[in-house]
Amino acid sequence: MAFFRQFIAPLFIVLIFVLALAATSARIFLPDGLSGPAPVEEVAPPSNSTGMSFPHTVSELPPSLSVWVQGATDELAL
Repeated sequence: MAFFRQFIAPLFIVLIFVLALAATSARIFLPDGLSGPAPVEEVAPPSNSTGMSFPHTVSELPPSLSVWVQGATDELAL
């Protein structure tokens, strides 16, 4: 067990580090189109095609959920 702890485990950790370093350094060799940052696009909210309505604000939630969303009031705090 001492052999594993002194030689195999550190070697395994160093190999993982080298693999991660090589994977992140590989961006240098990618074509210009892939090496830049990801494009940022404005995403439109999904349309409500299912016919279900979802509350858009906290005030539209049922009162039983207000404790979970806004936290306990002073009356409920012990």
